[in-house]
Amino acid sequence: MRIAQVAPLTEAVPPKLYGGTERVVHWLTEELVALGNDVTLFASGDSRTSAKLDATWPKALRLDGSVSDPNALHMVMLERVRQKCDDEEFDFLHFHLDYYPFSLFSRQPTPFLTTLHGRLDLPEHQPVFTTFSSVPVISISNAQRRPVPQANWIRTIHHGLPEALLTPRPVTPSYLAVLGRIAPEKGVDRAIKIATRCGIPLKIAAKVDRADRDYYDEVIRPLMDHPLVEYIGEIGDHEKSDYLSGAIGLLVPIDWPEPFGLVMIEAMACGTPVIAYNRGSVPEIIDHGLTGFIVEDETSAVAAVALLSKLDRGAIRKQFEARFTARRMALDYLAAYHSLMEVPEPRIKLVSGAD
Repeated sequence: MRIAQVAPLTEAVPPKLYGGTERVVHWLTEELVALGNDVTLFASGDSRTSAKLDATWPKALRLDGSVSDPNALHMVMLERVRQKCDDEEFDFLHFHLDYYPFSLFSRQPTPFLTTLHGRLDLPEHQPVFTTFSSVPVISISNAQRRPVPQANWIRTIHHGLPEALLTPRPVTPSYLAVLGRIAPEKGVDRAIKIATRCGIPLKIAAKVDRADRDYYDEVIRPLMDHPLVEYIGEIGDHEKSDYLSGAIGLLVPIDWPEPFGLVMIEAMACGTPVIAYNRGSVPEIIDHGLTGFIVEDETSAVAAVALLSKLDRGAIRKQFEARFTARRMALDYLAAYHSLMEVPEPRIKLVSGAD
């Protein structure tokens, strides 16, 4: 099958460090190529891929200080895709750009879908999904769907990562871990309180976006003066196996309806259990009592820490292999593509005014 994968230009595919959407697009693209498909990846020029790369801009926009209006370049990329559709270069189009493709691509014949990677609970999302209620979309968790039931949900496809990307290491776990990004909704302040109440060291491997710098300076950095807390900073995939394998557990005390949460399956790949607040996709990802514990607040999180050593880290890894590999994700998407390609064109009944 000739497939176009259309990624955001914000980060390279895969990103150099942090970047959830672009990492998922990379893993999906590589699996689709490995399964024998002819894939074209629309992304920044510094991307690395086994597919054909169509680069709208030479460098990821987060790393390019010369770009002030990223929307302009995304519009150019969408037009490049449309022109190639006119030349019948693709059998299927897969977008990862939220609602940006909806209007243009609902007016052309090549079948397409969009995976929605972000939150959908903002008021302005309501008219978008009401207006474009026939556009096919994929959710990355069932929880993500709740605010916009009027959307044309095709199916939920949970993220997956390459089976050998992160693996358990033979180390003795000795600390609690935080991984990802420091922002108010991620609950790093709550993770610090949980760890200090338990008297267990906490290592924080996380980036700080420019938008969250004031929050970090005013709220989080003062909490890091505690002797049990160590801030490592942003880490890449090559460091995560050692980091997560060395953790007694990963703390995910989020305070928002997170659509997925890659860090949870990254921990599972290393056999590391997760303690996560009952928000968003958490109940879909964590098997309570098997791969971790789903908790409601700080007190229940502290109680769950004492139970982490009772979980079988080998069983956690097996559950990752059963549910969250990139190959499973790619096969799910191929099934979704085929289902849309086989749907016949809707028949339009013409009503004569002569009756």
